[in-house]
Amino acid sequence: MMKTWQAVRRLLPMIAVFGLILLTGCGRADLSALRPQGPAAETSYGLMKLSITIMVIVLLIVFSIAAFVMIRFRRKPGQSEIPEQVEGSIKLEILWTVIPLILVVVLAVPTVKAVFAAGNDHWNDKNAIKVKVTGHQYWWEFEYPDYGVTTAQDLVIPKGKDIAFELKTADVIHSFWVPSLSGKLDTNPAGTINRFSFSAPNEGVYRGKCAELCGPSHGLMEFKVKSVSEEAFQKWIDGMKKPAAVLPEDPALAKTFKDQCLKCHAVGDQGLSVGPNLTGIGSREAIAGILINDDSGVEGASVEENLKTWLHDPKSVKPNNLMPSPKDLGLTDEEIDGIAHYLANYKLN
Repeated sequence: MMKTWQAVRRLLPMIAVFGLILLTGCGRADLSALRPQGPAAETSYGLMKLSITIMVIVLLIVFSIAAFVMIRFRRKPGQSEIPEQVEGSIKLEILWTVIPLILVVVLAVPTVKAVFAAGNDHWNDKNAIKVKVTGHQYWWEFEYPDYGVTTAQDLVIPKGKDIAFELKTADVIHSFWVPSLSGKLDTNPAGTINRFSFSAPNEGVYRGKCAELCGPSHGLMEFKVKSVSEEAFQKWIDGMKKPAAVLPEDPALAKTFKDQCLKCHAVGDQGLSVGPNLTGIGSREAIAGILINDDSGVEGASVEENLKTWLHDPKSVKPNNLMPSPKDLGLTDEEIDGIAHYLANYKLN
């Protein structure tokens, strides 16, 4: 009984590891490297399948040989002589040296090819959409230099187009990653700029993450990639470039919004760009990147409710973020709710 328990105890960690491996294949299509939604991600997925196939084949061969040896050459009753020793076999030495080299070459050739392909940034391609990405603690800024548009948290792109990225950081190292569309690339400090590109052949919304530990709210530093038709993309650009929407109807609330919010944020052609650009924030997929806007209440809450949650206590949503609490700036609950209502209805056509 004791021996049986010891055997089970040894097997449990292995079973747990295999269980975790199986679970990694589960999850959303918009947030899984194992469910690729674009050419760059499909290339990475192909390399994963190739490497796993090679490992499984090697594992089966080694286990089969081990099982054969244990059965074929086990000590028989009454046997006392030492079996023939083959540790000096030149043929075997060559065999188990050459085979791993062949396997390494088989894996290395497509890997090197994919790595160099991933470095194609398309920045000088006149047909590519250029986007300058800046990582902040803990949000993402997206600038479209060819269109004169800057936004935050929602990266809107036309489907099927090459998107050329130029990455930098405003503070610490971050890592830009859209698991279902591409691999990850760091945003480095000290003026270092990294470039790469990817495309999304299908319309949809894909989740992006920061893949570099950058502070207490690193795990909450999400963004969304919205792949839309070229017509919808152009409409979005036109909407972003329009003058600011009418400010809150209440004159006192409009003054508070100008005096407090527009010192850091921009709406249309008004305000500053210290914090995230708020133009069309009512049309975005999420507030603060992680409060999902969902009027049905299945996955999140309404835009207005999420804005209230964020504005009433930003630090509880994203610890250590740099946005001052509106209450600390002297805003009342009624003023915060009024601003949330205004921003929730500030949508792009």
